[in-house]
Amino acid sequence: MPYLLPLAVPLCFLLTALAATTGPQMRPRRVLALARWLSLLAFVFALASGAVLIFAGSGEARLGQSAYLLSLRLDVVSLPMLVLVAFIGWIVTGFSATYLDGEARQRSFTFWMALTLASVSFFILSGSLAVLVVSFIATSLCLHQLLLFYPERPAARRAAWKKFIVSRVADAALVVAAVLLWFGYGTADIAEILAGARAGLSPPEAVAAAALLAVAALIKSAQFPTHGW
Repeated sequence: MPYLLPLAVPLCFLLTALAATTGPQMRPRRVLALARWLSLLAFVFALASGAVLIFAGSGEARLGQSAYLLSLRLDVVSLPMLVLVAFIGWIVTGFSATYLDGEARQRSFTFWMALTLASVSFFILSGSLAVLVVSFIATSLCLHQLLLFYPERPAARRAAWKKFIVSRVADAALVVAAVLLWFGYGTADIAEILAGARAGLSPPEAVAAAALLAVAALIKSAQFPTHGW
Protein backbone atom coordinates (compact mmCIF):
# COMPACT_ATOMS: atom_id res chain seq x y z
CA MET A 1 0.00 0.00 0.00
CA PRO A 2 1.73 3.23 -1.14
CA TYR A 3 0.40 5.34 1.73
CA LEU A 4 2.40 3.22 4.19
CA LEU A 5 5.64 4.67 2.77
CA PRO A 6 5.54 7.86 4.91
CA LEU A 7 5.33 5.63 7.98
CA ALA A 8 8.98 4.74 7.33
CA VAL A 9 10.02 8.26 8.41
CA PRO A 10 8.96 8.03 12.08
CA LEU A 11 10.01 4.36 12.13
CA CYS A 12 13.58 5.37 11.21
CA PHE A 13 13.64 7.75 14.15
CA LEU A 14 12.14 5.10 16.44
CA LEU A 15 14.89 2.68 15.39
CA THR A 16 17.44 5.38 16.23
CA ALA A 17 15.91 5.75 19.69
CA LEU A 18 15.97 1.99 20.15
CA ALA A 19 19.64 1.84 19.19
CA ALA A 20 20.36 4.66 21.67
CA THR A 21 19.19 2.53 24.60
CA THR A 22 22.48 0.62 24.55
CA GLY A 23 26.16 1.49 24.46
CA PRO A 24 28.29 3.98 26.39
CA GLN A 25 26.84 7.36 27.35
CA MET A 26 29.96 9.27 26.31
CA ARG A 27 30.97 9.05 22.63
CA PRO A 28 28.60 6.21 21.61
CA ARG A 29 30.26 5.80 18.22
CA ARG A 30 28.05 2.99 16.95
CA VAL A 31 24.85 4.75 17.99
CA LEU A 32 25.89 8.06 16.43
CA ALA A 33 26.88 6.44 13.14
CA LEU A 34 23.59 4.55 12.99
CA ALA A 35 21.66 7.71 13.88
CA ARG A 36 23.25 9.56 10.97
CA TRP A 37 22.36 6.87 8.45
CA LEU A 38 18.83 6.35 9.76
CA SER A 39 18.09 10.08 9.79
CA LEU A 40 19.33 10.32 6.21
CA LEU A 41 17.14 7.34 5.31
CA ALA A 42 14.17 9.09 6.95
CA PHE A 43 14.80 12.13 4.73
CA VAL A 44 14.97 9.89 1.64
CA PHE A 45 11.68 8.23 2.57
CA ALA A 46 10.09 11.65 3.10
CA LEU A 47 11.20 12.72 -0.39
CA ALA A 48 9.97 9.43 -1.85
CA SER A 49 6.57 10.07 -0.30
CA GLY A 50 6.33 12.99 -2.71
CA ALA A 51 6.19 10.51 -5.58
CA VAL A 52 3.26 8.77 -3.88
CA LEU A 53 1.42 12.07 -3.59
CA ILE A 54 2.13 12.96 -7.24
CA PHE A 55 1.07 9.65 -8.76
CA ALA A 56 -1.58 8.44 -6.28
CA GLY A 57 -2.87 11.69 -4.79
CA SER A 58 -3.82 12.29 -1.18
CA GLY A 59 -4.78 9.28 0.89
CA GLU A 60 -4.67 7.42 4.17
CA ALA A 61 -3.08 4.28 5.53
CA ARG A 62 -5.09 2.54 8.22
CA LEU A 63 -3.44 -0.14 10.30
CA GLY A 64 -5.31 -2.61 12.49
CA GLN A 65 -8.98 -3.46 12.61
CA SER A 66 -9.91 0.02 13.80
CA ALA A 67 -9.15 3.04 11.65
CA TYR A 68 -8.69 4.99 14.85
CA LEU A 69 -5.91 2.78 16.20
CA LEU A 70 -3.35 4.04 13.69
CA SER A 71 -4.41 6.16 10.75
CA LEU A 72 -1.85 8.21 8.83
CA ARG A 73 -2.66 10.71 6.09
CA LEU A 74 -0.46 12.01 3.27
CA ASP A 75 -1.56 15.20 1.49
CA VAL A 76 -0.22 18.51 0.18
CA VAL A 77 -0.04 19.91 3.71
CA SER A 78 1.62 17.00 5.50
CA LEU A 79 4.22 16.21 2.81
CA PRO A 80 6.26 19.46 2.88
CA MET A 81 6.13 19.48 6.68
CA LEU A 82 7.33 15.87 6.79
CA VAL A 83 10.19 16.62 4.38
CA LEU A 84 11.18 19.66 6.45
CA VAL A 85 11.19 17.75 9.75
CA ALA A 86 13.14 14.84 8.26
CA PHE A 87 15.69 17.24 6.73
CA ILE A 88 16.14 19.17 9.98
CA GLY A 89 16.38 15.87 11.87
CA TRP A 90 19.17 14.74 9.56
CA ILE A 91 21.07 18.02 9.98
CA VAL A 92 20.63 18.17 13.77
CA THR A 93 21.69 14.54 14.15
CA GLY A 94 24.95 15.16 12.34
CA PHE A 95 25.60 18.50 14.04
CA SER A 96 24.89 17.25 17.57
CA ALA A 97 27.21 14.27 17.11
CA THR A 98 30.10 16.72 16.78
CA TYR A 99 28.86 19.51 19.03
CA LEU A 100 28.17 17.18 21.98
CA ASP A 101 31.33 15.12 21.55
CA GLY A 102 32.65 14.34 25.02
CA GLU A 103 29.37 15.09 26.84
CA ALA A 104 28.64 12.66 29.64
CA ARG A 105 25.06 11.95 28.44
CA GLN A 106 25.40 12.11 24.67
CA ARG A 107 23.60 8.81 24.13
CA SER A 108 20.61 10.01 26.19
CA PHE A 109 20.40 13.17 24.09
CA THR A 110 20.33 11.07 20.91
CA PHE A 111 17.58 8.91 22.40
CA TRP A 112 15.27 11.81 23.33
CA MET A 113 15.99 13.73 20.14
CA ALA A 114 15.06 10.70 18.03
CA LEU A 115 11.86 10.17 20.02
CA THR A 116 10.97 13.83 19.59
CA LEU A 117 11.46 13.62 15.82
CA ALA A 118 9.39 10.43 15.66
CA SER A 119 6.58 12.06 17.66
CA VAL A 120 6.57 15.16 15.46
CA SER A 121 6.49 12.97 12.34
CA PHE A 122 3.49 11.05 13.64
CA PHE A 123 1.80 14.34 14.51
CA ILE A 124 2.28 15.64 10.97
CA LEU A 125 0.89 12.43 9.45
CA SER A 126 -2.04 12.15 11.87
CA GLY A 127 -5.10 10.76 10.14
CA SER A 128 -7.19 10.23 13.26
CA LEU A 129 -7.84 12.16 16.43
CA ALA A 130 -6.23 9.40 18.49
CA VAL A 131 -2.90 9.65 16.65
CA LEU A 132 -3.09 13.44 16.78
CA VAL A 133 -3.57 13.56 20.56
CA VAL A 134 -1.01 10.88 21.45
CA SER A 135 1.72 12.31 19.20
CA PHE A 136 0.97 15.86 20.43
CA ILE A 137 1.47 14.85 24.05
CA ALA A 138 4.48 12.63 23.27
CA THR A 139 6.25 15.49 21.50
CA SER A 140 5.85 17.70 24.56
CA LEU A 141 7.11 15.07 26.99
CA CYS A 142 10.16 14.32 24.86
CA LEU A 143 10.99 18.01 24.49
CA HIS A 144 10.80 18.29 28.27
CA GLN A 145 13.62 15.76 28.56
CA LEU A 146 15.73 17.68 26.05
CA LEU A 147 15.24 20.89 28.02
CA LEU A 148 16.55 19.03 31.07
CA PHE A 149 19.67 17.78 29.29
CA TYR A 150 21.69 19.84 31.78
CA PRO A 151 19.64 19.16 34.94
CA GLU A 152 22.25 20.79 37.15
CA ARG A 153 21.48 24.20 35.65
CA PRO A 154 18.79 26.08 37.63
CA ALA A 155 17.70 28.10 34.57
CA ALA A 156 17.19 24.90 32.57
CA ARG A 157 15.13 23.31 35.35
CA ARG A 158 13.03 26.44 35.77
CA ALA A 159 12.30 26.76 32.05
CA ALA A 160 11.55 23.05 31.72
CA TRP A 161 9.04 22.98 34.57
CA LYS A 162 7.32 26.18 33.42
CA LYS A 163 6.90 24.61 30.00
CA PHE A 164 5.76 21.34 31.56
CA ILE A 165 2.93 23.09 33.39
CA VAL A 166 1.67 25.19 30.48
CA SER A 167 2.00 22.25 28.11
CA ARG A 168 -0.35 20.18 30.22
CA VAL A 169 -2.95 22.92 29.76
CA ALA A 170 -2.46 22.65 26.00
CA ASP A 171 -2.71 18.86 26.17
CA ALA A 172 -5.96 19.09 28.13
CA ALA A 173 -7.37 21.58 25.60
CA LEU A 174 -6.54 19.27 22.70
CA VAL A 175 -8.00 16.18 24.42
CA VAL A 176 -11.29 17.97 25.15
CA ALA A 177 -11.37 19.35 21.59
CA ALA A 178 -10.86 15.86 20.17
CA VAL A 179 -13.67 14.44 22.29
CA LEU A 180 -16.00 17.27 21.21
CA LEU A 181 -15.18 16.69 17.54
CA TRP A 182 -15.74 12.97 17.93
CA PHE A 183 -19.17 13.49 19.47
CA GLY A 184 -20.07 16.30 17.09
CA TYR A 185 -19.19 14.57 13.83
CA GLY A 186 -19.59 10.96 14.92
CA THR A 187 -16.13 9.97 13.73
CA ALA A 188 -12.51 10.22 14.80
CA ASP A 189 -11.24 10.31 11.22
CA ILE A 190 -9.79 13.77 10.55
CA ALA A 191 -10.49 13.63 6.79
CA GLU A 192 -14.17 12.88 7.44
CA ILE A 193 -14.39 15.70 9.97
CA LEU A 194 -12.86 18.16 7.51
CA ALA A 195 -15.15 16.96 4.73
CA GLY A 196 -18.16 17.47 6.98
CA ALA A 197 -17.00 20.97 7.91
CA ARG A 198 -16.46 21.91 4.25
CA ALA A 199 -19.95 20.60 3.47
CA GLY A 200 -21.39 23.04 6.01
CA LEU A 201 -21.95 20.59 8.83
CA SER A 202 -21.41 22.59 12.01
CA PRO A 203 -22.54 20.82 15.20
CA PRO A 204 -22.61 22.87 18.43
CA GLU A 205 -19.48 21.08 19.67
CA ALA A 206 -17.47 22.33 16.68
CA VAL A 207 -17.28 25.94 17.84
CA ALA A 208 -15.98 25.00 21.30
CA ALA A 209 -13.56 22.50 19.74
CA ALA A 210 -12.19 25.16 17.38
CA ALA A 211 -11.57 27.52 20.30
CA LEU A 212 -9.79 24.79 22.28
CA LEU A 213 -7.65 23.87 19.27
CA ALA A 214 -6.62 27.52 18.99
CA VAL A 215 -5.71 27.57 22.70
CA ALA A 216 -3.63 24.39 22.32
CA ALA A 217 -1.78 25.80 19.31
CA LEU A 218 -1.23 29.16 21.02
CA ILE A 219 0.32 27.56 24.10
CA LYS A 220 2.45 24.97 22.32
CA SER A 221 3.91 27.53 19.91
CA ALA A 222 4.84 29.80 22.86
CA GLN A 223 2.91 32.74 21.48
CA PHE A 224 2.30 35.81 23.64
CA PRO A 225 1.23 35.68 26.45
CA THR A 226 2.24 32.01 26.90
CA HIS A 227 5.91 32.55 26.01
CA GLY A 228 7.16 33.13 29.55
CA TRP A 229 8.91 29.78 29.98
